[in-house]
Amino acid sequence: MESILNWSAVINIVGVLVVLTNIVVQVLKKLTWDRLPTNILAVIVSMTLTLTVFFAYCQLKAITVAWYMGAAAVVLGFMVSYAAMFGYDKLMEAIGKAGSK
Repeated sequence: MESILNWSAVINIVGVLVVLTNIVVQVLKKLTWDRLPTNILAVIVSMTLTLTVFFAYCQLKAITVAWYMGAAAVVLGFMVSYAAMFGYDKLMEAIGKAGSK
């Protein structure tokens, strides 16, 4: 079975999503004036960006979206928000710990 995803492209897209999340959160943080906690703002921004990119990718490639693909995109959105909040090193450490169990 042929994979519908190019994994090197997915990793690059995740990196771009982390950078975009950081930029958007920094801009919105100035506008919200501490009315909204930064971590919650980061999760909202990362979910919005990740799901938008996911559905745009599926639309461009004419991929029928199944429920598990949407769930995977949400998990990816949490990974993007985690990486944006705590950095790449902490994300790799958490993945390494989860993989070793």
